[in-house]
Amino acid sequence: MKLFNSITGKKVEFVPIVANEIKMYACGPTVYNYFHVGNARTFMVFDAMRKYFEYRGYNVTFVQNFTDVDDKIINKAKEEKTTTEVVSEKYIKEYFFDADLLGINRADSHPKVTENMQEIIEFISLLIDKGYAYAVEGDVYFDVSKYEEYGKLSKQNLDELRAGARVETKEIKRGPLDFALWKTAKEGEPRWEAKWGKGRPGWHIECSAMIKKTFGGTIDIHGGGSDLKFPHHENEIAQSEALTGKPLANFWIHVGFLNIDNKKMSKSLDNFFTVREIQEEFDLEVIRFFLLSAHYRSPLNFGRELVESSQRGLERLYNAKNNLAYLIKHAEDIPFTKNENKWTSELVLFREKFILEMDDDFNTANGIAVIFDLVKHINSNITGQTSTRALKLAHAVLVELCGVLGLLLEKEEESLEEEIEKLIKTRQQARKDKDFEKADKIRGRLLDKGIFLEDTPSGVKWSRK
Repeated sequence: MKLFNSITGKKVEFVPIVANEIKMYACGPTVYNYFHVGNARTFMVFDAMRKYFEYRGYNVTFVQNFTDVDDKIINKAKEEKTTTEVVSEKYIKEYFFDADLLGINRADSHPKVTENMQEIIEFISLLIDKGYAYAVEGDVYFDVSKYEEYGKLSKQNLDELRAGARVETKEIKRGPLDFALWKTAKEGEPRWEAKWGKGRPGWHIECSAMIKKTFGGTIDIHGGGSDLKFPHHENEIAQSEALTGKPLANFWIHVGFLNIDNKKMSKSLDNFFTVREIQEEFDLEVIRFFLLSAHYRSPLNFGRELVESSQRGLERLYNAKNNLAYLIKHAEDIPFTKNENKWTSELVLFREKFILEMDDDFNTANGIAVIFDLVKHINSNITGQTSTRALKLAHAVLVELCGVLGLLLEKEEESLEEEIEKLIKTRQQARKDKDFEKADKIRGRLLDKGIFLEDTPSGVKWSRK
C-alpha cells in the first residue's frame, strides 16, 4: 500500500509503526454550527480510509477531536444569549446526526478541549521550561525562532512570511510568526486557571495535547483538510516535536479543496452550503458517493448536475443489488453449471483489482470504476436461469466492495424516522416562511423515499407508500 505523504511530497509505501496496527488522528469540527459540505468531504475521507484499513486487516485506533472552546463558539453564545457549553453540546449532537446520514462511523474517541485542559496546561508549561515558549502579560507564545525545522510541512518561505506579517501596536509577542498557546480571557469568556494567568488555550495546542494524551508518542497518520496544512498542522508539528524530539506523525494526509460551481465556497458569494441544507434535497448517501467519486487529494467541484449524475450512478448500484436480491428470493432450484463456475470464479479478479486501485494512495475514484465494471460483468452473465449459488456469489462481492466505501448499507429504521421528522419540520418552517418552492422540494424528496405526506388540521401525518 502506498500513500502520499504531505511532509515529503511523495507517494511512498505505508508501513505502520506496529505491524497490523494503525494510530490515526484527524482534526474534527469547531462546534458552533452545522458543518458544511467541504468539512463533510474531509470527515468522510478519513472515515472511508479507516474502513478500508480495517478491510485490509489492520487494527485501527481512530481519534477525531471536537473544538469546543473558540472565538466562534463564544460569539455564537453571545448571539443566542446562552453559554458556550450549550452551543457546543448542541452542535456536537447535530454533527453526529449529519455524520450518521453520511455513513460516517463514530471515532474510537472524540476528545473535547474542555475535557483536556490540564493536559494542555501541562504541555504548555513543559514548552516554557524547555525554552520554546514564553509567557507575557498572561499570554503564552511559541517562539518559532527556536524551532529550526519550522515550515517543513507547508514548505513556506519563512523570510517572506516574516516580511509579510503585520505586528499590531498592541502585539506583545517577540516575533511576527510566534503563535499563541494560551490567551488571557476577556470579560465574559470561559477561562481556566494556569500559573501564568487565567485564560484559554490557543487553537493549535489542543490537538498536540490530545494526541500526546491518547497515543503517548508518534502516530502513524495525522490529517485534515488542505486548509489546515498551514498554519495549524505546521504549528502542531513545531510544538509537539520541540517538546518530544520525535515526529508527531509519520504520515500527513490532506484532503483537497471543494469548490461550488467552480468557485471557492464563501458566504459572500452565497454558495455556502451546510450538509443539513443539502439533505433537504438529496439523500446523503448520494453525497457520500459523489465525494468519493474523485481522488481525495484532487480539488472537487460541487454542482447540481454533478450530484444528480452521482445520484443516477448510485441508483445503478442499488438496481444491481436489488435485482440480485429479488432473483435470489425467487430463484428455483437450478443447478450450478460449468459456465457459471467460469464467470463467478472471475468475480475474485474484481476484488483484486479494487484492492490494487485502493492500495494506490486510496484511489476511491478508480475503486468505484472497478465496481461499475463488476456490475457490467454480473449483468452480462445473469439470466432467468441463473442458479441461486451464482446469484449469491455475485451479490456478496458487490455488497462487500460497496460496503468498504460505506455504500449500499442498510439504514437503521430509527435513524430513517428521525431523518423524516426533521425534513417534515423543515418543510413546515418553509411553508410558514412562504418558501413554497423549498417546501415542494422536500415533499418530492420524501416521495422519492416512499414517504407520503398528508396536511391535516391537527398537523402533518406521514405514511409509507
